[in-house]
Amino acid sequence: MELACLDLEGVLVPEIWINVAEATGIEELRLTTRDIADYDELMGHRLRVMAEHGITLSQIQEVIAALGPMAGAAAFLDWLRERFQVVILSDTFYQFGMPLMAQLGHPTLLCHNLDVVDDRIVGYRLRQANAKAQCVRAFQLLGLRCIATGDSYNDTAMLTQAEAGILFRPPPNVIAEFPQFPVTVDYDELRAAFLRASTRIPA
Repeated sequence: MELACLDLEGVLVPEIWINVAEATGIEELRLTTRDIADYDELMGHRLRVMAEHGITLSQIQEVIAALGPMAGAAAFLDWLRERFQVVILSDTFYQFGMPLMAQLGHPTLLCHNLDVVDDRIVGYRLRQANAKAQCVRAFQLLGLRCIATGDSYNDTAMLTQAEAGILFRPPPNVIAEFPQFPVTVDYDELRAAFLRASTRIPA
């Protein structure tokens, strides 16, 4: 059995933090895992900026409520589910991601949790360190063969652990540092890459 392991932001939905930055006018919140490889460093930066500007969870959830899947994402996910088991492995948080899952047909989402006090985000709890790659490894121990796709630094360990890894619309710096992964720029190319990977994975 083959399992498709998908990143969420940048693959199926827009980057949440970039949209929060645009809605609030706070440019410091534009940084994502495309820019900073160390997730703890990135989240520490975000927590400091949110505290300085008094940004609340409710404000962020209002931005998320206005987002939807990227054009073609829902159709791609439906196509994928007809051919593979599918799970979304994300470094977002359940407080952010679950409203978006309803628009994608409620796929399985494995991600992290926020610590919230009086509507202020004061911390976060990772499911585990290197969670995406560890999830793929756990699936493999169950006898599943995994094809993974993502767009950022924090996806590359997952892509490496999987039997096949595919980059989707990555920035040039990620392409340059990880030339071993095929690059796709739209959902038609991603469909074709999944089919190619599936035929090459040993049974």
